Amino acid sequence: MSAVPAMNNNNPLNTIRQDVQSMHAYAIQDSAGMVKLDAMENPFALSPALQAELGARLGAVAIHRYPGARIDDLKQALAAYVDLPAGCGLMLGNGSDELISLLAMGCDLPGASIVAPLPGFVMYAMSAQLQGLKFVGVPLTPDFELDEAAMLAALREHRPALTFIAYPNNPTANLWDAGTIRRLIAEAATFGGLVVIDEAYQPFSSRSWLDEMRADPAANAHVLLMRTLSKFGLAGVRIGYLVGAQALVHEIDKLRPPYNVSVLNAECALFALEHVAVFAEQAAQIREQRTLLIDALARLPGFTPFPSEANMVLVRVPDAQVCFDALKAQGILVKNVSKMHPLLTHCLRLTVGTPSENAQLIRSLQSTL
Repeated sequence: MSAVPAMNNNNPLNTIRQDVQSMHAYAIQDSAGMVKLDAMENPFALSPALQAELGARLGAVAIHRYPGARIDDLKQALAAYVDLPAGCGLMLGNGSDELISLLAMGCDLPGASIVAPLPGFVMYAMSAQLQGLKFVGVPLTPDFELDEAAMLAALREHRPALTFIAYPNNPTANLWDAGTIRRLIAEAATFGGLVVIDEAYQPFSSRSWLDEMRADPAANAHVLLMRTLSKFGLAGVRIGYLVGAQALVHEIDKLRPPYNVSVLNAECALFALEHVAVFAEQAAQIREQRTLLIDALARLPGFTPFPSEANMVLVRVPDAQVCFDALKAQGILVKNVSKMHPLLTHCLRLTVGTPSENAQLIRSLQSTL
């Protein structure tokens, strides 16, 4: 009788969770030599004069020291920039992604869950999985609106520790009805759940939930608002920030790794806030180009662009893979989201670029047709 082979217990991969081994890493497309319209970045670089000024600032930073008081300077500058409501605190993250992870970590009680609409930002579900929380995705309506009845049912059934609401949403780029959000926030309040309003695309949006928090602080006492400087124009700097009731922010801030924001990143962010008018002008140009891009897409046969309050446009095309491949062959990189969710069938997500980039995109699509 042959012996049964012994399990290989010497494989170091055995120490890594099986669900992690089964996951797909966050995919970043190779953009070398491409017109990059896939990641919702600000397409405008700093002027040579501002580059030189920033370079001098960064050269004087004490990089041989751990981050110190300069981080507090950045927090104060951001508090002034957003006109931080009374009674609220502000904490920094290494981009919004870290803040999402910290929130999941802080709410990881037995049986805890996270609820978010789908399609939505992939990091909500990923952070839930990595932290061991149950993730409940609630499909949007066919026109990408919140399904209020389904969301309320999910909140009542699962009583989630966290409910994420992107405002505007990624990848659909739309703002949802404020009345619906108010009712979802009120429902979460009945069982003490936190609602996180993710305003990553706030520079391009016509509304901000921060105004609601100011107008009715009691109704939003369990609401946390998240923003990032990535879409502002500092995607490479990785600065996110969380705003909410001081007591809540104080507890989440305990989970933040020490020195999670580097002195170089903080100095870049402070520099940008000192030149906020430059970035505001860039955002205005992007909003203007967004309108022109949507109009041009709507004139292409078989194309259906959707309304946008972000620096991206979701468009349904005759064949998403054919369009994606044709654009890539012509040196233009966009995001094929057609397989992310059934509601996104044959959809591409296009970052709003510079005027010349957007014109090149439209010409390429016309030639593909």
